[in-house]
Amino acid sequence: MNTFEQIQDILRTRAELRAKLALIPYDGTIEIKSISEKKYIYVRKRVAGRVSSKYVGPFSDELYNLLLRNSKEAKELRKRIRIAEKELALLGYNEENLSPEVVLNLELARANMKAIIYAQAVLEGISTTFSNAESILDNGIVNNMMVDDVQKILNLKHAWEFILDKDVITSPSNYYLSSYIAKLVNEGFYQEGGKIRGVPDTIGGTTYIPPMPVEYEVKDDIDSILSSGKEKIDIAIELILYITKTQVYNDGNKRTAVILGNHYMIANALGLIVIPFDKVAEFKEKLVLYYEDKDLESVKDFLKDCWVKL
Repeated sequence: MNTFEQIQDILRTRAELRAKLALIPYDGTIEIKSISEKKYIYVRKRVAGRVSSKYVGPFSDELYNLLLRNSKEAKELRKRIRIAEKELALLGYNEENLSPEVVLNLELARANMKAIIYAQAVLEGISTTFSNAESILDNGIVNNMMVDDVQKILNLKHAWEFILDKDVITSPSNYYLSSYIAKLVNEGFYQEGGKIRGVPDTIGGTTYIPPMPVEYEVKDDIDSILSSGKEKIDIAIELILYITKTQVYNDGNKRTAVILGNHYMIANALGLIVIPFDKVAEFKEKLVLYYEDKDLESVKDFLKDCWVKL
């Protein structure tokens, strides 16, 4: 492995570690406060030089031990991040400054993260409310939802945190990045969720049967889209539709496609493509027409209408 490949590999590792650290709901020093002879748990954390306390809940051994595990996991992740940064320094890597426009785009995505993930959850057919999705994203738990649906929402958060890392946003929106996103959205469901599909597949609601994908062809097709010279918004849309129609992975293709397309959007300071939760049925109808080669343009126009500009 040459130096460039080593650096890219370490950057991906660091981005994944940062994403996992961001997923820990209560990261900080545990505090137990007694109020009127009852005990309550808080987490104290220093951010930008300022210390703040966040209420967690009434004291219980179960909750206290969970927070201890969270704290231990966070400490280990920070240690691994520091090791990665030392390795990058030894290889002569210097942090690349992002343009103000890309930074603004990252901030736009982070500010709207909950709404974006909720919309994607609805697109995936997950039965949830915004309030429930918000609770999962904030605390990792909710009482009235299926475990698999909760896991899918957490996986979406993990994948979005990953692409919003400054190391990852400077990476190309290619097959390798797509496969890593697929791995994240399929975490807990498939052992190799980022591997190319190796079994026949069908899509509900359409007569279209996606052909078996061939890895080198998928790589070339994605590279061709990226280098097509089309308008950048059109390239992002083509990426979304290609992953979705080809059914590159065993599962999570729409989730992967939308996140990959938005990685390209953010990296090019274009804004975001967000399919509104109340227009999911319309999008699926247009997608079926696209799959069956009956109407190749209306779904593209629909996605352009979903363009959230800076």
